[in-house]
Amino acid sequence: MPIRVDIKKAEATRRKLLQTAAGAAAFGPAFKLMESALGAQPKPAPAVNRNSAPSDLKITDMRACTVAANYDYPIIRIDTNQGVYGLGEIFAAGVKGSALMLKAHIVGRNPLEISSILRRIRNSAGQYFWNSGYGAIDVALHDIAGKVYGVPVWRLLGEKLRDKVIIYCDTTGHKDPKVYAKRVARRKEAGFKCFKMDLYTYLVKDRPGAVDARGVATPKGLGYLCELLEAGREVIGAETPLAADHFGPLNVDDSIRYCRAFEPYGLAWAEDLIAECWLNWRGFKTIKENTTTPVLTGEQAFGLEEGFRDLIQNYAVDLIHPDYIGSGGLLEIKRIADFAAAHGIPTVLHMPGSPIGQIAMAHLAAVLTNFVSCEHHAADMPWWDDLVKAPFKPILQDGYVQVPNAPGLGVELNEEVVKKHLREPGYFEPTPMFDQVITSGWRRTGPWPHYDEEGNWCDCVTY
Repeated sequence: MPIRVDIKKAEATRRKLLQTAAGAAAFGPAFKLMESALGAQPKPAPAVNRNSAPSDLKITDMRACTVAANYDYPIIRIDTNQGVYGLGEIFAAGVKGSALMLKAHIVGRNPLEISSILRRIRNSAGQYFWNSGYGAIDVALHDIAGKVYGVPVWRLLGEKLRDKVIIYCDTTGHKDPKVYAKRVARRKEAGFKCFKMDLYTYLVKDRPGAVDARGVATPKGLGYLCELLEAGREVIGAETPLAADHFGPLNVDDSIRYCRAFEPYGLAWAEDLIAECWLNWRGFKTIKENTTTPVLTGEQAFGLEEGFRDLIQNYAVDLIHPDYIGSGGLLEIKRIADFAAAHGIPTVLHMPGSPIGQIAMAHLAAVLTNFVSCEHHAADMPWWDDLVKAPFKPILQDGYVQVPNAPGLGVELNEEVVKKHLREPGYFEPTPMFDQVITSGWRRTGPWPHYDEEGNWCDCVTY
């Protein structure tokens, strides 16, 4: 709370001091010393800031470890010469090497030059989660920058539009509608206000005539899937957002049939109906134009230009769904979401990862203008919260995640807990095997023996 000073009272006190001192000539020299002291109070010494030389900041190392979970969490740490470090994570169920292979391309660079570093490694990224090291590095660099500048990551991205971020909770499936309904009910009791149900085809494959030779639900099987959907809807009520995902190897016609069957249940969206959205935007557009069920996709796509522009410009979907890491991390997803918002298309964030990813997406969602909700995929792991030290616990409260105001991401790993849940031995061990460039585009590495343009033999670079 700001300290309030009564200016009139302070001025009267000062005048009284001056009058008293002026009437006592013998104390003139002493008064002058006192007046000097009153007029220039000593300032407290500034606190030592080990990150106070940002222009001299350099990346010195990248290390990683993997947490065993429903989808493993490969976590990276980028170190600097000033002791400050940043945390990021590779796409859940990915591998550490996706980021570590880029170590040699970033060591020695100033981590505050985020856009410049990301441009250098952009061609390493790609579609379908294969190379999500790009997004992991983006998150870690923002964590470093926020710590160095003493601001939360959201401040680096834009204006804060919300203090807490609403979460949609994924629900694992079950063949029995009653059991599935109980799973949804547990999430409702935990405070979640948005839900998603997985409608895998295998949930009904044991019923006669439910699934065809392609692994797609027949009209009969689709009726059984809708029984599961109805059970979930009855638990949460007609007005609560409910989405559905994981339908199997559908084509466009199958997807239209599914979406029309879902229309009575008022879904918030049907997710990833067909594959490779960055190539098949026309298929999504056809589906969208033939159903009132909202269509959503994007978790497998990277980059605005590479993965999302055609979907958005052609209004092929009702909502977009970039993945927290695979789609490019904080800067790239903001570009994607801003472009979508300009076309009137809202953004939902895909996030099946660790608390690091959840908090990173809270920072991002705080600044998005047309944001709907962010996923949480660990409701059945009570130790999930304990992986990090955060300014607030639990991380998810009444269906929301608060947006931290601490510098950087605002979370640090709980080393003791992380070590208990490692998939394999090694907690941020040295990575000398990645010191040399092991993946790259075209690059020249040095001289070679040959005749130069004038016919002289040399071990040099000439062309």
